[in-house]
Amino acid sequence: MGDNIEFNLPNNFRELKARFASSLWIIIAVLVLIAGFTMFYTIQAESQGVVLRFGKYMKTVNPGLHVKMPFGIDRYEIVQVERQLKQEFGFATSGATNRSQYNPSSAEREHERNMVTGDLNAATVEWIVQYRIEQPQLFLFKVREPQETLRDISESVMRTVVGDRTVDEVITIGRQEIEVEALIQMQILVDKYELGLNVDQVQLKDVNPPKPVQNSFNEVNQAQQEREQMINVANGEYNKVIPLARGEADQKIQSAEGYALKRVNEAEGDVARFNAIFTEYLKAPEVTKRRLYLETMKEVLPKLGKKIVIDAEAQQILPLLQLNDNASTR
Repeated sequence: MGDNIEFNLPNNFRELKARFASSLWIIIAVLVLIAGFTMFYTIQAESQGVVLRFGKYMKTVNPGLHVKMPFGIDRYEIVQVERQLKQEFGFATSGATNRSQYNPSSAEREHERNMVTGDLNAATVEWIVQYRIEQPQLFLFKVREPQETLRDISESVMRTVVGDRTVDEVITIGRQEIEVEALIQMQILVDKYELGLNVDQVQLKDVNPPKPVQNSFNEVNQAQQEREQMINVANGEYNKVIPLARGEADQKIQSAEGYALKRVNEAEGDVARFNAIFTEYLKAPEVTKRRLYLETMKEVLPKLGKKIVIDAEAQQILPLLQLNDNASTR
């Protein structure tokens, strides 16, 4: 029986060795398969990937297919850098997917929109902040809650900007200026705290006086609008009538100036003509007198029509007259 044990040991050893080799190749194949699945990853468009090695930041990669260390040595987080996010203050839009988009508490939303202006009046201000993730590394690791920090920054800045203006500026004419100033101040603080965000736009939504005085304020606004409308109508009539009157006055003035110039020129011409004739008259009075007489008769006689010139003592002139004509006799 001892001989049988000595005879079977080599066979058992070879069998164990073969099983071990087979299992090893299976393990290697499984490891290779797992490595293949865990080495390659894809970053979608409009996003960036932040690669971590044993939890430490390594690099930021752009959209596309990438390779990393397998078996969980490297892991990555996807950040949508091109997606525009927004936060709402003083109100809430249903169906929001971003958990920091609005304050879930209605009491907190009421607190957000109630503000005091620079002239110690109250106003309810609702606004929206639109932003994007610009630096994924800072967004993920620099501040624990960057979006909640942005909400705190936004509320602080808006209260400061509104507190520097009167209630009329906040509700009416100063809205755009408030939006621009708030945007600048928010971005300064976001960069200072290294949130990795870029504030794209600050937009005021509903800005109203408190409810107890809202009706009175609306009446005042309506009266101001009617006043502005009446002023605009009056200015329109003024701009229509006054230029027309000025044009007519200028036309009459130019016409009068032209007539005056014409009369002056005619008078100066008559004076020059008279002086010339008078000079010739002094040289030869009789000749000049006769010439003037003949020239005058030449101008006058054609205007008299048909005339018969007879001697004062003439008789029997009837046959000479043409009674059917309208000619006059002398």
